[in-house]
Amino acid sequence: MGERTSPSARYGQIDGHYAAQLATCPADDDGPIWMVNLMSYRDRAEYADGRGSDISGREADDRYTPLGPLAAIGAEIVFAADVDTQFLNPDPAWHRVAVVKYPTRRSFVEMSTRADFQELHHHKEAGMAHTFVIGCLPMPDVPFAPQGAVDWAAAPHPPTPTDPYVQVIHVLRFHDAQSVDEMSRYTDHAAKIAVPHGVRISAWLRAEGTIIGDGRTWDQVRFNTFPSKQAFLDVAFDPQRLKAQAEHREVALADTYTMILRPTLDRLHESITGERPAELAR
Repeated sequence: MGERTSPSARYGQIDGHYAAQLATCPADDDGPIWMVNLMSYRDRAEYADGRGSDISGREADDRYTPLGPLAAIGAEIVFAADVDTQFLNPDPAWHRVAVVKYPTRRSFVEMSTRADFQELHHHKEAGMAHTFVIGCLPMPDVPFAPQGAVDWAAAPHPPTPTDPYVQVIHVLRFHDAQSVDEMSRYTDHAAKIAVPHGVRISAWLRAEGTIIGDGRTWDQVRFNTFPSKQAFLDVAFDPQRLKAQAEHREVALADTYTMILRPTLDRLHESITGERPAELAR
């Protein structure tokens, strides 16, 4: 809940304190961590060595994707999605979101020192304009299907070939500890509207630290699954939800990003619970 001054990388500020925390985490306290990546690309890749480039920033990041180094340390990409719509906070404009599950905090640091990772990293530096990398842990006792959830086939706006399911991400920073209670009040109101529309909770995560960002810290990252974009829009613009937002959510939040995501890979809930949601397996 606040901001830190940190050393700068080309595409963001590195939180040295959190980096040290990751690197020195005692083995008895270490364990899986989910790194949430928000990515904003350059229009054209800009390589530090001055080489000419006719590829986009997104294409450069695709060349970077460190599948080999991740596999070598037992990590995996569990979620990847393109940003369909960004609400509330337009700067920076995010283009893609990904989540990587690492077996331990130390393994995240270990990967950055590997030669095979460093050989790829110049592509990320060329393509990325801004990025947040937020270290997260699952919040306990969060059900996938809230009580009373309806089957997607019976929802007012079920998934269709032209409007398939979407994930909606909320990156949240609260004013203070008491604001969490205000957010809970808002969530109770919003759930009454969202549940009949088929909402599912893919993952609610507690933000432990932001290893790369812009100096801001974050408290939670929430992924909610809707059967279609229209289902989310109906919930988002419902007058009662808007009233609850003004009375509770806006009071609770110091900062936020909200985005509709079109997943290309979605094993996020499965990576936490070990279970594949039936709605996503259809």
